[in-house]
Amino acid sequence: MGSLSYELGTPLRMGPGYFPLLVGAILAALGLGIVLKGLVAGEVVSFGTVPWRAVGVIVLALLFFGFTVRRLGFVPTSAVTALLTTFASTRVRPLMAVAVAAGLTLASTLIFVVALQLRIPLFGPWLPF
Repeated sequence: MGSLSYELGTPLRMGPGYFPLLVGAILAALGLGIVLKGLVAGEVVSFGTVPWRAVGVIVLALLFFGFTVRRLGFVPTSAVTALLTTFASTRVRPLMAVAVAAGLTLASTLIFVVALQLRIPLFGPWLPF
């Protein structure tokens, strides 16, 4: 509904809110169609037990990233977030977790800071160097 705060325009002269509103409406219609098809078909799917450890660790990692990226900077926050998410699985060994965190940090820095040129400080004011 955030797109409604922008000018919509017309189909021939689209405003900045036209495309997000159109995409949102299409996604909502698709989601509603999927739900209705599942209800009509009467399908019952058993998901099994919920992996609460994974859910908790991933939520914690997302909250950590959101609250610290401006103060710690992109590189340390990405590294800690990636490291935290690897602990959602019980099968990941510590050396593999560090390797995954390093790879994801490097890849995300290259993509978001170098290629897309987002203005996120690499190291923030909480770090003394």
